[in-house]
Amino acid sequence: MQPRSTSTPAWTAPAEAIVAAYLEEAGGDAVLALRRAVADALTDLCEAERRTLRRDRLISHGYVRGRPDQND
Repeated sequence: MQPRSTSTPAWTAPAEAIVAAYLEEAGGDAVLALRRAVADALTDLCEAERRTLRRDRLISHGYVRGRPDQND
């Protein structure tokens, strides 16, 4: 087993700021803050997936439309 690093990960400061913002918005209610954070994360994930699927469809259509006619 590797010893734990004593340095603070780079993401800790932004994560703490996000936690503080959600807690403040929820009036200190940790459960409500967590629910809102999860809901926001899922919303962002769904939007990213929608954009990826749209991009993939556009790329696919581009290849089909760009294909030269096949006159065998």
